[in-house]
Amino acid sequence: MSFVERHGLWSAEQKEAASRLARIVEERGLEVVRLAWPDQHGILRGKTLIAGEAVASLQSGCSITTSLLAKDTSHRSVFPVFSSGGGFGMKEMEGAADALMVADPTTFRVLPWETATGWVLCDLYFNDGRPVPFATRNLYRGVIDKLAQRGFDFVAGLEVEFHLFRLEDEKMAPEDAGQPGNPPTVSLLSHGYQYLTEQRYDQMEPALEIIRRDVLALGLPLRSVEVEFGPSQCEFTFQPTKGLAPADNMVLFRSAVKQIARRHGYHATFMCRPKLPNVFASGWHLHQSLVSRTSGENAFMAKDKGEALSAFGKHYLAGLLEHARASTVFTTPTINGYKRYRSYSLAPDRAIWGRDNRGVMIRVLGGPGEAATRLENRIGEPAANPYLYMASQILSGLDGVDRKLDPGRSADAPYETKAVLLPKSLREAVFVLNDDAFFRETLGAAFVDYYVHIKNAEIERFQAEVSDWEQREYFELF
Repeated sequence: MSFVERHGLWSAEQKEAASRLARIVEERGLEVVRLAWPDQHGILRGKTLIAGEAVASLQSGCSITTSLLAKDTSHRSVFPVFSSGGGFGMKEMEGAADALMVADPTTFRVLPWETATGWVLCDLYFNDGRPVPFATRNLYRGVIDKLAQRGFDFVAGLEVEFHLFRLEDEKMAPEDAGQPGNPPTVSLLSHGYQYLTEQRYDQMEPALEIIRRDVLALGLPLRSVEVEFGPSQCEFTFQPTKGLAPADNMVLFRSAVKQIARRHGYHATFMCRPKLPNVFASGWHLHQSLVSRTSGENAFMAKDKGEALSAFGKHYLAGLLEHARASTVFTTPTINGYKRYRSYSLAPDRAIWGRDNRGVMIRVLGGPGEAATRLENRIGEPAANPYLYMASQILSGLDGVDRKLDPGRSADAPYETKAVLLPKSLREAVFVLNDDAFFRETLGAAFVDYYVHIKNAEIERFQAEVSDWEQREYFELF
C-alpha cells in the first residue's frame, strides 16, 4: 500500500487527476516534472524529477529537507536545526530531517515557457502521515475545511500590482553573490503617471504580451492587464475562484511572471516599494466573499433596500477590522511593505471601511440583489504569502460573525475619520501578533511563535545594517 493510500491523503478527484497526469506525461513526451511547494514566505521550492520518476513518486512522495522551513527571506537558517528538536521543538525536524512532498495532482500543468516540462504543487507530510504544521498550504486547507463545515466556500478575486523592468545587468559576478546577492540593474519600460492611458500601455505591451500569453496558457483565470500609475508598473486581475485555488493561483502567477520575464530580458518584482527614483508602491487587493455550499448564494449580498451588505456580511466586515492590526504581519510581511501605508495615497493607513471608496482599508462593493457583492481588502502587499493572507481573512471575518460585531458607519473621509491605525512598521506588527490571543488560538501558539521568530530574525538583520539615510543624516553632521 502506498503512502497516499495508507494515510488517505487523496480525494476521488485527486486520484482521477493523478491518472490524467500520468497520461499527459506520456502523450506529450514530457521529460521532467517540477515538484513545488510554497514555503513560509509563499516562495516556491522543490525538486525537478525525470518524468518517469515523478509519476512513480505521486503516491509515495518525494523527500525534501525540513530545514527549508527554518529560512528567512535571505534564505538563512534562523533556527538551530541541529539542536534538540531542531529549534522547532519537534523531533521529526531535528537535524534537517526529511519530510515528504506529496503532489496534489489537480494542480498539474505543462509549463508553456519551458520545453517538455510539467509542474505540480505539493503538500508536506511527516513519515507518519501527519501534515507538517508549519507548511502554510496545509494550514490554509484546515481553515477552509472548517469553513466548509459551516456550510460556506471562500471566494476570492485577485488584483495584483507589480513592476516590470528591462534587465540591464544581472549582477552575476562572483562578488555579487551573497545572502542575499546584489539586485540587478534595471531600466524603465514606461515613464508612468499617465494612469491607464493607451500610450503607456502600448509602450509596455511587447513585454506584457509575452507574460499574458503564458499566463493564459497555464490556465490561470486572467481577467485584465492594466498599466498602473507609476513608472513600469502594471496590474493583472483575476476572475474569482474558490477554496485553495486563489492562493494556488497567486503563488504560481508570481513565480511564472518572474521566470518568463527573466527569460526574455526583463525583471519582474513583487517587492512593494523598490528603491528606484520615482517608482510607486504596489499593492495586492483581495476581493472576497462567502457563498453557501448548498444554494450557491452570496452570504454578503444584501436583500434590504439601501443596504450595502447583509447582516452576515456586516459582521464579517467588522471581524476584518477588529483583527486588522494583528493580521497585518500576514497581509504585509516585509519591512518594505509598510512604506506603502500613507495618507491620501490610495493605500490604507487605518482599519476603516467605506462604500466604494478607494482610500479605506475595506472597500464594500455591491448592494441589494447583487450577486457579486464583495469586500475588497486593500491592505495587502504583493509579496504576501497568499495562504496566510487568506487564512487570516477567513478567521477574522468568522470571529466577527460569531460575535455579531458592528463595523460602524461608512467612512467618507478615510484619512480623517478616527479609527485604529495600522502598524507603521513590521516590528510593530510583529509585536501586535505576538501578543494577540485570537490568532494564537485559531492558528495555534506554535505557529505564531514560529512565524514571529522568522520575522524577528529579518528585522534584526535589517537593524544591524547602516542605511543610506543614516549615512546622509549623521556622517557629515557629527
